[in-house]
Amino acid sequence: MSPKQEKHKTPASPENPATTPIPSTLPILALKDTIIFPEFPVPLTVGRKQSIQLVDDVILQNKLIGLVAQRDSSQAEPSGEQLFRIGTIGIIQKFLKHSDGTRRLIVKGIRRIRVLEFIQETPYLIARTEPISETSEQNVEVEAMAKNLQHQVQKMLSLTPMIPEEVGVAFLNISDPGRLADLVAANFLKSTQQRQEILETLELRERLVKVTRWISSEIEILELGSKIQRQVHEEMDEKQREFFLREQLKAIQRELGEKDPLSAQIEELEQKMAQAGMPSEVEKEARREIDRLRNIPPASPEHNVVRTYLDWLIALPWSRETPDRLDIVSARRVLDEDHEDLEKVKERILEYLAVRSLRKETRGPILCFVGPPGTGKTSLGRSIARAMGRKFHRISLGGVRDEAEIRGHRRTYVGALPGRILQGIRKCNSRNPVFMLDEIDKLGQDFRGDPSSALLEVLDPEQNFSFSDHYLDLPFDLSRVMFITTANVLESIPGPLRDRMEVLELPGYSEDQKIRIARNHLVPRQIHENGLRPEQISFTDEALHALIGHYTREAGLRNLERQIAAICRKVARGVAEGRKDPVHVGADRLADFLGPEKYIQEVVERTDRPGVAIGLAWTPFGGEILFIESTRMPGKGGLTLTGQLGEVMRESAQAALSIIRSQAGSLGIDDRTFTTTDLHIHVPAGAIPKDGPSAGVPLLASLASLLLDRPCRPDLAATGEITLRGRILPVGGIKEKILAAHRAGIRTVLLPTRNEKDLVDLPEEIRKDLAFQFVDTVQAALEFILSPSAEKKQAQISKTG
Repeated sequence: MSPKQEKHKTPASPENPATTPIPSTLPILALKDTIIFPEFPVPLTVGRKQSIQLVDDVILQNKLIGLVAQRDSSQAEPSGEQLFRIGTIGIIQKFLKHSDGTRRLIVKGIRRIRVLEFIQETPYLIARTEPISETSEQNVEVEAMAKNLQHQVQKMLSLTPMIPEEVGVAFLNISDPGRLADLVAANFLKSTQQRQEILETLELRERLVKVTRWISSEIEILELGSKIQRQVHEEMDEKQREFFLREQLKAIQRELGEKDPLSAQIEELEQKMAQAGMPSEVEKEARREIDRLRNIPPASPEHNVVRTYLDWLIALPWSRETPDRLDIVSARRVLDEDHEDLEKVKERILEYLAVRSLRKETRGPILCFVGPPGTGKTSLGRSIARAMGRKFHRISLGGVRDEAEIRGHRRTYVGALPGRILQGIRKCNSRNPVFMLDEIDKLGQDFRGDPSSALLEVLDPEQNFSFSDHYLDLPFDLSRVMFITTANVLESIPGPLRDRMEVLELPGYSEDQKIRIARNHLVPRQIHENGLRPEQISFTDEALHALIGHYTREAGLRNLERQIAAICRKVARGVAEGRKDPVHVGADRLADFLGPEKYIQEVVERTDRPGVAIGLAWTPFGGEILFIESTRMPGKGGLTLTGQLGEVMRESAQAALSIIRSQAGSLGIDDRTFTTTDLHIHVPAGAIPKDGPSAGVPLLASLASLLLDRPCRPDLAATGEITLRGRILPVGGIKEKILAAHRAGIRTVLLPTRNEKDLVDLPEEIRKDLAFQFVDTVQAALEFILSPSAEKKQAQISKTG
């Protein structure tokens, strides 16, 4: 060894440790993750500045040193408070000084010591110490525990073949139970905390118990690991045996001139691939996967992954499609058979078929049916598919939060599959089905992704001709698919997704339409569903009218069909019990089948006093009428709003009050009223949130009616947004609101003038039953809504008299 690499200094042979006197003060060397036990030499490397100076000083003196472990090994230069109080006094037996500045020592422990106090911190730690006497009473129990510990050590050595045999011999030759426990702890306990605990355990029996318990726990872990390792080896041997048997089977089949199963499987895949009509890019990828399959053993998990992927490629309808039925007259007849009215939707489908008859390569439209529940959005998709002669597939998107539901998982995941779009295309076995995405407004998003963003490519005619699923990782043409989406509200659909769809609204049905649908569709279907025959039960138009008016209140038809089904079930029970006479369901018999009426027309009763006005509201489930009530009491001009009103509706109420105060003179209201009176506006059904600007006109009418003591007309409902200048602005949802007014028995509807154009979509019978008044200003609205004052009534009576 060259002098440049290291300098060493070997001191003279140390004195006998057993006779070495123990000084009362000792320099303390802080140990990191190391515990030194008495009578055992241990190599140490010293690299800290304080420790190097300590060792250099001690080696020139008596070579005795206190060895105490740190409580926290992350401390670079620990203080005395950061050391344990029990340690070992040791003697340096060998000392080497390396060229990198570190010191290499071999230190042998002499006996346990207790640190009483630290008397010096710099340049290194010096402490007052005292030796600790160990209790080493020898008896039969201690000897038996020592023998058991030796047996455990032998067992542990058999489970860890990497430990040299000489170590086991050393353990067997130790006769002192205390030294045996220390040696086992030093060599087999992994935790510094455990080794320190053994060092601090002075009573011999307790020390043996702790060491034995910890060693037994380690042996259990090693035995479990050995068992698992044996199982792994057995599985590997079984797979190797299977591999050799398969190779022998292949050799036998070759000798007999037979094809092996893998070759037959690949040949079958190639034949199917030739018939699948794949595009060239897809066929190239499929052939590459088949070449991979040839080199993968059938027992390998990768074999099944590749085989499943090829099955999907072959099963998808790359070129298969159903011919469109382009007969416009026949398509119109099918649509009329399945659904009453819905003229806009039917016209749009017939337009699409007309264009397809003139230009075959037209891309499929993306239609979005928006309307309340029960208006026939989902069933309309089936009718469209039947009219066009196409396959139909529907998936529900309500509550879907995982992007992989749309695009699938990549093949690297266990059990990966394509998304629900391509799964539906495969089930249809056609590349041009009518594909319905139901409840698209109820998509969610979370840490797994945003499914609505994944639908952007699916529902974009400019992109979906090369839709890429994560599983296939190949483009698939969706441009021939006719996508139809359904929703209750548009607001919850993200803007970019909504922009890709053509929205067709299904606002709901009038009473006459419901009666026709019930007579032609609902009643026959429920008679059949409940096992009856048409001659056993019949419904009168009066009964259907009463069902619609007094037992349901909805824009759609679901509750109406439920009530019809309930009547059919009761009749079916009578037939099953032996009744022979046919049942004629009239309006007078509904209470016998369904109980008392659920909805009562209360418009007149609730608007017969000043301060009550009727408004019209739009909801995702159709239109509703809204009663607005006002009252006043002595006060200081405060305004209270109740009924769970939203911020916009509260602002409309404030605007209505401001308009009335600003025009109090022309309306005939005393200005002092607003400083001596508190006003309270309440909208009943307070558990239901309400918001929107369209209640501005009825709010204004309610306040004016209260302050002028003039009731509102009982058969009139109003809607419209008001401004502080006294103008009335147009609002949305007109058709739904008018249908709700008609259901509630309203006879006159007041609307903003700019909403007159929205009446075009109303059914003819609704326009005949209702009277409409269009206004631009709040003065005109109040003049029409409020009943005549007492003076005007008297004047009218005198004039007519």
